[in-house]
Amino acid sequence: MDATSMAAGADRDDRCVMLTGERIEAATTAGHWPDRTAADYLDDALRHYPDKVFVTDYKAEAGTRTTLSYRDIDRISRRIGAGLAAHGIGKGDVVAFQLPNWWEFSAIHLACVRIGAVSNPLMPIFRARELEFMLSFAETRAIFVPRRFRGFEYEPMIDGLRDKLPCLEHVFVLGGGARGGAGGGEGDNVFEAVFLEERWEDEIDTCALFDERRVDPNEVIEVCYTSGTTGQPKGVMHTSNTLAACVGIGPARLALGSDTVVLMASPLAHQTGYLYGFLMPIRIGARTVLQDIWDPAVAARIIHDEQATFTIGATPFLADLAHSEALERYPTASLEIFATAGAPVPRVLVQTATERLGASVVAGWGMSENGLVTCTLPGDPPEKIFGTDGGPWAGMEVRVVDEDREPAPPGVPGALQARGAANFVGYLKRPEAYATDRDGWFDTGDIATMDESGYIRITSRAKDIIIRGGENVPVVEVEELLYRHDAVRDAAIVAMPDPRLGERGCVFVTLRPGASLDFAAMQRHLEAEQLAKQYWPERLEIVDEMPRTPSGKIQKYKLRELAAAFGPDAARLS
Repeated sequence: MDATSMAAGADRDDRCVMLTGERIEAATTAGHWPDRTAADYLDDALRHYPDKVFVTDYKAEAGTRTTLSYRDIDRISRRIGAGLAAHGIGKGDVVAFQLPNWWEFSAIHLACVRIGAVSNPLMPIFRARELEFMLSFAETRAIFVPRRFRGFEYEPMIDGLRDKLPCLEHVFVLGGGARGGAGGGEGDNVFEAVFLEERWEDEIDTCALFDERRVDPNEVIEVCYTSGTTGQPKGVMHTSNTLAACVGIGPARLALGSDTVVLMASPLAHQTGYLYGFLMPIRIGARTVLQDIWDPAVAARIIHDEQATFTIGATPFLADLAHSEALERYPTASLEIFATAGAPVPRVLVQTATERLGASVVAGWGMSENGLVTCTLPGDPPEKIFGTDGGPWAGMEVRVVDEDREPAPPGVPGALQARGAANFVGYLKRPEAYATDRDGWFDTGDIATMDESGYIRITSRAKDIIIRGGENVPVVEVEELLYRHDAVRDAAIVAMPDPRLGERGCVFVTLRPGASLDFAAMQRHLEAEQLAKQYWPERLEIVDEMPRTPSGKIQKYKLRELAAAFGPDAARLS
């Protein structure tokens, strides 16, 4: 693709933004790029229904429920934006937030949009190993973290990385930092004291500030990391326009509107949570309800109490909720649509969920790079619902191609490509990885078939990853860590089918002469390497030799066949 780096505004050439004037004109003329930011949508809501509830969050460990109106979130986000500017955060600077599904996520992101900063949401499961690369690579200036979440203290982890992060100037702690105490209110890094109690709007002309910092809808406003196949995560860059295209046609296709109540249990730090738990609700004037720790019984109660009508999540969310005994106590009659993506959806699960939840189940496919690209629709015939991942939204195209990059016949597997308004604008500092041709077709790395009506079905992946409960496991990185163990000669990780999570990791290992390794020792090694626990293999198999090609490459397909035979109870969990 003849892509050029945007020179306008704060998009720096060294970020390698791949966006052409031709693409801008085409997407804008077609109506897929509305040239509006999330802050513009918030302003629309303030004019029409300022006191309508925008967000309700449930903080499981604190036992709290917080509800904020559109007026509330506007006031708070403006104050945070002014406070960030006062702390030296400039237009184009990267601000990270490693937060659960809390209302503060929305407020901080809106603040960044107001001042032209680039938001970098990070999964709460990430630990020092992941964060050292991510924060350094993005040249992050500020980060927001919880004081404590799910038993983990975040501030000491960040403090331990400070010497390796020369660009990081500010660490703000929600719930009180070490310098401010658990209750907050004092200290120079406590979120509540710095951004909620301090009236920055009395000291700064926020109207002038936000006018001066207004971000162009074609400038990068979000970087989200996705697991790659090389062991290094890639920073997916999106603009306000590409993100708007990700959710633009969805509400109309799924009959969602201002009366929609979204339950979001998928992490906001994932594109699924961000797009459909934040951006879509604020665009259509809906209400979003956030659940920070997944518990199907709690989810059923929230749906019942809040009268949620729509939710989206990976297959395990659907399976857990559909089989929860809590449905007897908390009927989910209000729920109209459960959209699921990220892993194959078994036919029997769709049938069970439809019966027990009383909702239409729709299946889809998408990526961090382009949101939910395809989806089935309520009312589709059973063979579409059960057997496909749907057809593309307006503004997006998909095709399946053969080895010569020519369209494959219906039903014949091939490489899946996607093109259109929702596609991202490049990987941060990695133009060589863009994988988009001159005609705008992006190689997704998935293998699919397409039927005569244009509906696709993902059949396998070209990428060497495992999708565990919708979370991509960076296989190469984990294998490299295992190679560091003194006992390991070779290590190869493959997917092991799992009825709930879709896939779990199974590692096959050959040992050095005289060495030994058991499951507990492997876990201790990965813990010492500071790898996020969700990436650890969940079964260890010691083999004498790896199956190899004549050139010496490990034949992973043979290992997958072995792993597939272990059965659903095969995982050895800690």
